[in-house]
Amino acid sequence: MKLETVSLKNFRCYKDVMTIQVGKMTTFVGKNDVGKSSVLEALEIFFNNDIVAIEPSDANVNGGSSRVEITCEFSDLPSTLTLDAGAETTLADEYLLSSTGKLKIQKVFDCSVKKPVAEVFVLAEHPTADGVSNLLELKEKDLQKLVRERSLDVGLKGNPSMRRAIWAAADELALAEVPISVSKGKEDSKRIWDQLGSYLPIFALFQSDRTSKDSDGEVQNPIKAAVAAAIAEVGAEIAQIQSKVQQKAEEIAKNTLEALKTIDSQLAGELTPEFAPPSPAKWTALFSAGLATEAGIPLNKRGSGVRRLVLVAFFKAEAERRLKNTNKRSIIYAIEEPETGQHPNNQRVLVQSLNGLANEPGCQVMLTTHSPGLASELPLDSIRYLYRDRTGSPKVDLGIEVFGPVADALGVIPDSRTKVLFCVEGPTDITAYKCLSHALHLTDPTIVDLSQDDRVAFVPLGGSTLRHWVADHYLRPLRRTEFHIYDRDVPDYQNAVDEIMARGDGAWAALTTKYEIESYLHPDAIADAFDIAIEISDHPGEDKKTVPELFGEAYALKRGHGAPLSDSKAKKKLSEAFSHMSAERIRERDPNGEVENWFRKVGEIIDKT
Repeated sequence: MKLETVSLKNFRCYKDVMTIQVGKMTTFVGKNDVGKSSVLEALEIFFNNDIVAIEPSDANVNGGSSRVEITCEFSDLPSTLTLDAGAETTLADEYLLSSTGKLKIQKVFDCSVKKPVAEVFVLAEHPTADGVSNLLELKEKDLQKLVRERSLDVGLKGNPSMRRAIWAAADELALAEVPISVSKGKEDSKRIWDQLGSYLPIFALFQSDRTSKDSDGEVQNPIKAAVAAAIAEVGAEIAQIQSKVQQKAEEIAKNTLEALKTIDSQLAGELTPEFAPPSPAKWTALFSAGLATEAGIPLNKRGSGVRRLVLVAFFKAEAERRLKNTNKRSIIYAIEEPETGQHPNNQRVLVQSLNGLANEPGCQVMLTTHSPGLASELPLDSIRYLYRDRTGSPKVDLGIEVFGPVADALGVIPDSRTKVLFCVEGPTDITAYKCLSHALHLTDPTIVDLSQDDRVAFVPLGGSTLRHWVADHYLRPLRRTEFHIYDRDVPDYQNAVDEIMARGDGAWAALTTKYEIESYLHPDAIADAFDIAIEISDHPGEDKKTVPELFGEAYALKRGHGAPLSDSKAKKKLSEAFSHMSAERIRERDPNGEVENWFRKVGEIIDKT
């Protein structure tokens, strides 16, 4: 299942209901004490109640109630559920979905007691009419009675079938969103929850306020699991050892009894040697492990940034081990402030890894951060800006409107060396410009190498939202000179270019002469990368397809499966070919030197600032 939203009510600073949208990658940004960590900890309580457990003090001090509500909404739901006696049903058939077809699970904690316990509800568009509102709570004999009273098919088998028949025959269902108790419920409502629990994602939380030692659970658990697996593999050898030990022990015990007979024959007759071999768990406990890094230096003696980076890796490994050892199909990685103690270069590597992880099937990643550098490397649609309004109530914003507030909250610029903001449409463009500049730089060092130059930072502007970035000048708070290049395939982009050039603040903008950046690829680069041959045109017409379209068809054909790749997937895959572009290939595809002039213009702007 995939987490879509989380709603909090009366939990810590969240007095009133706060609903937050969750994506494949979700990053909470904001000043201290606005409730970023509280969101992740609320999810830990919802899924595990382990690393962070609900406490009486978690109820909002001004809420006027001791009830804390944590509600999660899910998509990608199980297609069927199997109840007792093999009776199959679906969430839709049981009216357990919201009006949007999602599953909303709410856990309510009474924080007036010392150890609050969750009561679980499904919030669903469920029948509320008299006589049909409580069918999930009825036993089989009670459902059979209703079937007879309504003159329905008495041969119906299984509770789900009888419920469907009763609901279908009802004059009115009066559907409305109501809470259906499933933890303290009766009959099938409880059974359904028992099944749903196995489908919930694994939630793995890595907190920021930790000592980062190799004795931490994230380190020791995978190592202990490895030891247990190794012991299982050498079970035969261990059995031989135990047999030899048993033989020697019984021999010694026998000799002891013989000696005892000479002292007290009656006592000796009452004793019998017995041997109890150790359990596998005790064998595992015999082994312990730490981590030694380069030159044998213990991990605990390395810098805090190195320790934390290693522990993040172990945290991921432990979470994946848990996923592998269950029947669950999805996992949510939640990491507080991954930038803590990390050099900016490590931050970039880490965020690239987390971005890649979020794109894996069944994976979601949630972060909190105070780092402008880390936030700038993340997709804008992943940002959730948390703040307090004038009354002190927490609020959340998302979308392109958050750029200005996020820049103010985190600071103006992540790296003082940055002189130029290189603005493009999306991530695949960033790959293209880095590779092209690097190839030209190798033959002419006077050309800026965007793949390594910290004086240039890329800003993906997001295609259809470009007009907002330009018209509202969202990048102004960064106080850096802007350099914009957009593909010619969208005519409206010319208006954006004209606006930027008219500012008079040193910003520069242009459209590509060719249709799009992929039109600058050399066929040999595509062949080297994918062993695919396509004909590239500068400007597709009615009888010519775009480069991504041609590649998407050829890629699917070569692999012999499925429909052609979509435009976005084709561009993402095709971006790998840019690493095969040499200076010679660039100049062959661009004899007028347009590409080279872009990068020389960037160099000129750097020199002026």
